[in-house]
Amino acid sequence: MEKKKCVCIGVSGGIAVYKALDVISALRKNDIDVRVIMTSSATEFVTPLSFQSLSQNMVITDMFSEPKAWEIQHISLAKKADLFLVVPATANIIGKVANGIADDMLSTTIMATKSKVIFAPAMNTNMYENPIVQDNIRKLSKYGYDFIEPASGRLACGDLGKGKLADVNTIVERVLKELNINEKEKDLLGKKVLISAGPTIAPIDPVRFITNRSTGKMGYAIAEEAKKRGAEVILVSGPTKLQKPSGVKVIDVKTNEEMKAEILKHFYDSDIVIKSAAVADYKAKDYSNEKIKKGNEDLNLVLTRDNDILKFLGDEKKNQILVGFAAESNNVEENAKNKLIKKNLDYIVANDITSTETGFGSDDNKVIIISKSGEKIFLDRMSKREVASNIFQTILGKR
Repeated sequence: MEKKKCVCIGVSGGIAVYKALDVISALRKNDIDVRVIMTSSATEFVTPLSFQSLSQNMVITDMFSEPKAWEIQHISLAKKADLFLVVPATANIIGKVANGIADDMLSTTIMATKSKVIFAPAMNTNMYENPIVQDNIRKLSKYGYDFIEPASGRLACGDLGKGKLADVNTIVERVLKELNINEKEKDLLGKKVLISAGPTIAPIDPVRFITNRSTGKMGYAIAEEAKKRGAEVILVSGPTKLQKPSGVKVIDVKTNEEMKAEILKHFYDSDIVIKSAAVADYKAKDYSNEKIKKGNEDLNLVLTRDNDILKFLGDEKKNQILVGFAAESNNVEENAKNKLIKKNLDYIVANDITSTETGFGSDDNKVIIISKSGEKIFLDRMSKREVASNIFQTILGKR
């Protein structure tokens, strides 16, 4: 029997500690032996018992505790690990390792291991961008240590910027790739998946435009999931601040008309088309080539209907599987069903945009997937990448 891969996870103290539990859970599902070392500050956020329950191994928190077996623990773990992952990695642990400091079990074990070490940083934006921290990261990178770049967004402290722990799925995929383990079969190999994401804008004059609050996170998560499953992926994206998914062809557009034109270039030879973009339904009837000057009177802006791209695709589709999204503020399920029928969709994904936990800009979502046959799948709050996985599992009949 092939020996299980072993991943040693170092957990340092930060608000993102709880996400390390999700990483461990995913790795255990891939039959990986997980060993956990926590710093004392990490235990202030989540108890060692939680990590012990998920990893099914004793958790080490104290360098001077009596070992459960007659072995030098940091040397034993350093030798056992096929991969060493530090998640979340604070500025403190990065600085320690960069400067050769080994004063607790985590830093000592990292120093002693010859396996690949990957840091997943998570910290305040100003800390992450501090020149000292960046110098430490560059220094460690030169020594062969790897980093999973943090995401941008609203941090726990309320600041906006880079510093959020990378998505759990991104971290897990990186570990599985390093260990040469395929988390899922390539069930979309040979398929072409066309996805739209983000908002569109409707210009009023050279300065002003109409848009919406879509961030594109859901569509980008779908694109990443499709690529992971082996598909050729085309992502037509409205303006977002998101990093472009690796291995995905991204086509940037701004307006409804531009999005429609680019989608039609790829629609007819696509196998699966997922329209998650929040496309502007109306545009200014009369666009002003010059900036509209402020006057003393109210400004009346006349809007006219713009292209209904999803309905056009529903009328045109032949063998394509067409999936739409319904972002609703009331009567979510009823409105989604009506949209599915009216626009000749195979599936529709409905969500309540008024939710403070899963609304626009959130990393999570809570949705209902409705098929044209009437089947309904309710997905409680989960990451948008997990929602994307469930969408494909549904399309492929694997649920």
